[in-house]
Amino acid sequence: MKQVFTIWIFLFATAVTSFSQTEAEKIRQLEIQRQAERQRAMSMKLDSAVALMNQGEYQLSDEKFLTILKSVKSVPSDITFYFGKNSYFLGKYKQSVDWLNKYIQLKGTSGQFSKETLSLKQKAEVELLKEKDLESKQATQVFAQDYDIDCGPSGKVTCPVCNGSTVIIKKGYISNTYKTCSYCQLKGVLSCEDYNKLLKGELKPSSN
Repeated sequence: MKQVFTIWIFLFATAVTSFSQTEAEKIRQLEIQRQAERQRAMSMKLDSAVALMNQGEYQLSDEKFLTILKSVKSVPSDITFYFGKNSYFLGKYKQSVDWLNKYIQLKGTSGQFSKETLSLKQKAEVELLKEKDLESKQATQVFAQDYDIDCGPSGKVTCPVCNGSTVIIKKGYISNTYKTCSYCQLKGVLSCEDYNKLLKGELKPSSN
């Protein structure tokens, strides 16, 4: 009787183990299926975004790429290339360089899109430099425009040439030389009108 009971226990344990393994396998298979479905859905979205880019619909393509990026935890290397490429066509050169660099970091110079990535990255960097140069010129244009500076209620400003001392000191190798300031006429200050002329290069020094 004891032997029969032992056999029954063994068979029951085997059945439970088998059932547990079967359930675990089912769960694992379901997770694999879900992952495959997610991958398939993302691939369809990516193909759609790439198709829009190839049709010149860069803004719509950008929106689809952003939707994909928001839905994934780990970004596939292909997206880094396509998003960087589309960003270039949108004129987002800094963003383009950033994502194309990411593709090179992931795939090196032997990836499927490495050659095109390097070419696009170089073009984007050139355009980025042009943008920075243009920004610099625009800033210069703003500061160089013909604006008068408000000197305040006194209507006078300390002479910036001699710093109000009325004397310009020129340091020499052996000794210093001293020269009377030819702009403030020994007053140490300039009228607001003369100050603005000085800033524009229009104030002529007086002969001493």
